[in-house]
Amino acid sequence: EMRDGRPWQARHLLRRVHAIARLLIGQVEILETMTPQDFLVFRSTLAPASGFQSAQFREIEFLSGAKDPEFLKRFVGLTEAERQRLERRLSEPTLWDAYLHVLSACGLAVDGAAPDGQPAILDSLRSVAGDRDADGAEWDLAEALIEHDANAWLWRSRHVVMVERQIGTRSGTGG
Repeated sequence: EMRDGRPWQARHLLRRVHAIARLLIGQVEILETMTPQDFLVFRSTLAPASGFQSAQFREIEFLSGAKDPEFLKRFVGLTEAERQRLERRLSEPTLWDAYLHVLSACGLAVDGAAPDGQPAILDSLRSVAGDRDADGAEWDLAEALIEHDANAWLWRSRHVVMVERQIGTRSGTGG
């Protein structure tokens, strides 16, 4: 939506993504109430993979900017269709790329250096932050992207800590 000139629609969709992320983080809290023995009762049904090993989770990561082709090599049970989808996502622009497109469409510099020698994007981001009357939509979109990043970090860290508590030093279903 950002690349198609509809940053307001991107912001609207990011609100939905934030709600989903909060739900996922809340589900980790439910798993945290289990003892390791309770968790081991159903752990085998998670095989061959958990959240980190889902193709959809990796798609979200790739689009969010965490593009690591090595992830594809570590997948267990990835179908050919999922592999092709992930390879396509690796080649697509990220959310950051799309945000840069929004800034550029507003006439803000995203490439090169500013007169002070700093990257031009820093001046553009300062401009957006400093003049919300003129750049309020761009500011709101930046805030939504930061919230997306924070939610992804929170889910990932809570998931890792929960798994370590539940299975100790055993290898996780995602490796």
